Amino acid sequence: MADANAAMFITFLEEWMVRQRNYHQELLTAQENRHRLRDSDKMELINRVLCHYEQYFEEKSKIAQRDIFLVFSPPWFSSLEKSFLWIAGFKPGKAFHLVNQAVRDLTNEQRRRLSQLSMETRMKERDLNDELAKAHESLASPPLVDTARTHGRACLSRARPTQARELEREADEGPPSELRAAMESVVTSADELRTNTALNVLQILRADQAVTFLTAVAELQLKIRSLGFEKDAQRAAAQNH
Repeated sequence: MADANAAMFITFLEEWMVRQRNYHQELLTAQENRHRLRDSDKMELINRVLCHYEQYFEEKSKIAQRDIFLVFSPPWFSSLEKSFLWIAGFKPGKAFHLVNQAVRDLTNEQRRRLSQLSMETRMKERDLNDELAKAHESLASPPLVDTARTHGRACLSRARPTQARELEREADEGPPSELRAAMESVVTSADELRTNTALNVLQILRADQAVTFLTAVAELQLKIRSLGFEKDAQRAAAQNH
């Protein structure tokens, strides 16, 4: 079942990334023509991009409901992408680094509001880290990373038949349902924090600034994904020699 879920999301993500590249180009064009575009045109593009991200989180939620541990060690990400994961996704606080780097004309009031939002976000991140730790402690379970890696190795594995069956058996047996429920709750809360943080940042920005911010977000994601798979391919090639 795990490999079927992974294959399903990989197919979705490949199509989603094609649209992501297209939106990145649209955002770049809007950014270059920001002085000529009306705010209503910018807002129309921003809304379409947000719907695009909403679709990603909806599909991710479906996979998490089927196999929560799959999203903690997703086989659809490169090793580099996985290194940036925080509770099965990007860390919400990353949004503040990006907006401060990309948007150069923030007003003092905008900086004040972003700083306040950043502090609130960090507190919520710490709360979720505590929730994750408590789930492990209360159930005396194996570390989550070990469980997730077992699922990740079993998914789309190229292992020998005997080894593959052993990995699948480990993944099928899995941890208790209480741990699964706890992890689902934490991931749901983390995704809500990711979404709400991005929306709150956008509410602080003007339309042209929001276009610049969303351009930086898309550019970073595309760059990390491209570089990550390139490095994985180089590593695999070196191991085969």
